[in-house]
Amino acid sequence: MINSEIKDAEVRLIGPDGEQLGIVSNKDAQRIADEHNLDLVKIAPQAKPPVCRVMDYGKHKFELAKKEKEARKNQKVVSIKEVRLSPNIDEHDFNTKVNQGIKFLKAGDKVKVSVRFRGREITHSSLGKDLLIRVQDAMAEVGVVEKGIKLEGRNMAMFVIPKKI
Repeated sequence: MINSEIKDAEVRLIGPDGEQLGIVSNKDAQRIADEHNLDLVKIAPQAKPPVCRVMDYGKHKFELAKKEKEARKNQKVVSIKEVRLSPNIDEHDFNTKVNQGIKFLKAGDKVKVSVRFRGREITHSSLGKDLLIRVQDAMAEVGVVEKGIKLEGRNMAMFVIPKKI
């Protein structure tokens, strides 16, 4: 709340330079704010009496928006990339898929490595588990397993995240 929105009889006032001005009436606090051509802003409404500060509210809002924008700019969005394998994959294809996964990890993305079982291949789920363990060993230099090997319907998957340097 700012200026005339503040309805409390008495407030603890903080001046424009951050100094404590003590407990004053709402009218006196508003008068002090007007003398400095600034706004009276309630910063701690739950306190007894509420704490108000004399400040430039527009400048304060601008600074908060600027900090929030800076925080969003520095934020890294982690996307999940998927590498799909089949239980009877050839050695060259396996190496290609592992290299693709390593490239994703070096870019800072999470990698979901999944083995897709078709038809009766699901009866040999141990082949898929062995394959995922081979992938895990091949990616050990750049990635760490976040979620272990798990069978979900006809897919067996694990998640690998980049190692912290």
